[in-house]
Parts: sequence; structure tokens; C-alpha cells
Amino acid sequence: MAAWIAREFVREPQRVRSARLRLICLWAWFSSQPTTLGHDLIERPWTPDLRIDAARSAAENWRTVFALHTNLGRLPIADMWLRPGRMAGYEFVPLDGIAAITEEAKAMRNCLNSYGGDLAHNRSRLWSIRKDGERVATLRIARRYRDPLPNIVELEGPGNATASQELWWAARQWLHKHDLSQIDMRQHAWQTAPLDRESWVSPWRPYWLAKRRIPDWLPMAPSRKALEAL
Repeated sequence: MAAWIAREFVREPQRVRSARLRLICLWAWFSSQPTTLGHDLIERPWTPDLRIDAARSAAENWRTVFALHTNLGRLPIADMWLRPGRMAGYEFVPLDGIAAITEEAKAMRNCLNSYGGDLAHNRSRLWSIRKDGERVATLRIARRYRDPLPNIVELEGPGNATASQELWWAARQWLHKHDLSQIDMRQHAWQTAPLDRESWVSPWRPYWLAKRRIPDWLPMAPSRKALEAL
């Protein structure tokens, strides 16, 4: 790994930023630990043939998935604000947990994995729209500006493609089947929602044991500050 960093620095010194190396090194370490949870969360592991930009992108994606796990924990979201249902031939399916969100993100080629903080702070809810069992769009419900009621703030097809007018109309009809005035959309102050302790400790434990220390930058207590600083 040290030789790889040196090689990349020689190639493009302006792209090898020391502040980013901690995350890349941590991701690379877990890339070689196949029996760990940290490795299971990696979509693209480190290999010596990667260039620095590709490695940084893969490491940041890994941190995003880890953040989703620590924000949501192992239990499904209890209050999805709205009810599953059908409208105009479309099925509205709740994305109420880690597995559902990561599967949707992969299938629809979008950035749903990055909404862990939003969900934990009661600022968004995510839904999958399907037709005849096939995923056709992903829907995000949230407040819009000063409106205290739920709104459709994102509705996009695979790869963030523009959804059809027909799909927007079906989503609006489904949304307004609910009594929106009764939905609790009180948001938590940003950075105040606690992280799930078990989802924080379990992935890092093999690293702590291997290094025989718990570094200040990777503490045992769940920390949003530490996660963002990686």
C-alpha cells in the first residue's frame, strides 16, 4: 500500500492529498480482510492497479454505505409516513431499511445510500415504484421550503432518468390518498440523531484488535464527527 501511494504521488502529486489518505488506507486494509463486516460493505476493493481517483471514489462509496448502516441500525424505519399501496397500475413499496435501500440503489443506479443522515433526522422517506414487479422509479418524500406537509421532492427512473408525466400523476394521486395533516414530520436538529452503537462497533472491531489500539480518529463511541473526518 505504501508503495502504491508513492507510485501515485510520483504520477500525479496534486491528486494525492494527505487528508484523504486515512480513509483510503482504512478501506484498503478492509479490502484484504474477507471475513469482516467492513469487507462485506465494500463494493469495489482496493487493488494495486487502481489509480488514485478511482481508489478515492471507491473508498468514499464505502464510507457512504457504512454511514447508512450506522444511521439506520438493524431495525426497519418504524414510521414511513405513508402507506404502501397501488395507484394506476403502479405499486408503491417502502424502502424502510438498509437492505431495501441498498438493493434499490444498485438496481436503479442512484445515490440512495447517501440518505442515511436524512432518514435518521426524519427529513426524508424513500419509496420504490414498481409496475408488474419491475422497478420503474425511486421516490423521495420530504418537506419543501416552508410547506409543513409532505411533498414529492424527487421522482426519477433508472440512472436518475426523468420520470414520465403519467408516473408523476400516479405518485401525486397516491400521496394525496393520505391525510397529510396527520403525518409527524418534525425534524431533528442536524447532527443530533444518535448513531447505532452496534453498527459502529462491529465493523471497526477487527481493525482495533489487529492494531492493538483504538485511535482517537476512530473512537469506540459512535461519532458523526469521526465519520465525516475520515
